[in-house]
Amino acid sequence: MTASDLRRQADALGPWFHNIDLGGGIWTAPDHFLGDYPGVKWRRFADALPADLTGKSVLDIGCNGGFYAIEMKRRGAARVLGLDADDRYLAQARFAAASLGQEIEFRNLSVYDVGALGERFDIVLFMGVLYHLRHPLLALDLIREHVAGDLLVFQSMLRGSRAVEPVAEDYDFWDMDQFERPGYPKMHFVEHAYAHDWTNWWIPNRAGIEAMLRASGFSIAAQPEAEVYLCRTAPVPYGLGAEYPARAETHERGSTR
Repeated sequence: MTASDLRRQADALGPWFHNIDLGGGIWTAPDHFLGDYPGVKWRRFADALPADLTGKSVLDIGCNGGFYAIEMKRRGAARVLGLDADDRYLAQARFAAASLGQEIEFRNLSVYDVGALGERFDIVLFMGVLYHLRHPLLALDLIREHVAGDLLVFQSMLRGSRAVEPVAEDYDFWDMDQFERPGYPKMHFVEHAYAHDWTNWWIPNRAGIEAMLRASGFSIAAQPEAEVYLCRTAPVPYGLGAEYPARAETHERGSTR
């Protein structure tokens, strides 16, 4: 396609949150409020991932416009599957991948339904999704139980203290002082909206997200960027795992609720 064709099609699929260089001076979101995003974040931790992913399988959960899926394919991954529950983002991702000559599969699937894939992946990307979820710990449990084969690349917006304090194995019922300490694990609940986005539900502090990762059966191997963690699968504490709420069957459009 010509540069004008790329510009016209990219604009038709907008607005974009992933600002992707399509070549020829064409960017998907040239006026992005964060500039070259997520490229600017990617460059801060790109060296922490293997440069050669030949033969590896990659699952990108919440792939948005496809930036990270494309980067994984550029590193030679044998198979890259991008998931998102928003058809507009999937259309953007398919367009960006095709424009850059990268063969990537994209599907409309929620993180809560990853068990339907029936397979594990060498690398799972879960970038910028957790704080948009009403049930964030369930999402981590499902990823660990169904799709994480080895490496989880995780990123979340963090707010509150950056301190991390040791947490005791147990506390007395009347011992409440730890809840006031900055380095105790916390999740901030957003009742209405944050940054003009009503889908921002839960925002952890640093201690909180690290505790949640461990509680879901991931060991933190590295933190190459302030919000990015590289995790390995580990035993799930106490033998806990994902919960599966029962759904009552209905005949409305053949769906269940």
